[in-house]
Amino acid sequence: MNKQAIVEEVYSALGGTKAAAEKAVDIVVDSIVTTLKKGDEVSIAGLGIFSTKQRAARTARNPRTGEAVKVQAMRVPKFRAAKALKDAVK
Repeated sequence: MNKQAIVEEVYSALGGTKAAAEKAVDIVVDSIVTTLKKGDEVSIAGLGIFSTKQRAARTARNPRTGEAVKVQAMRVPKFRAAKALKDAVK
């Protein structure tokens, strides 16, 4: 399922226009991204928790040349599925 399929689901459930459904999906996604950028977490009951974690700086290897490459520390997104989602997928 991609973004367009989600827009179709929202449109069929709520009616209105497809543009309004797409705007609603965009607002949800943008608010999640904005919250994660601030370093906060987003908890959606029944779905899970979106958060970020700090990944330490490390030395990696270029597989093509074998040369050592320094990778900077960075924040990466993380998702923990809720128990309800895990049980539904089983």
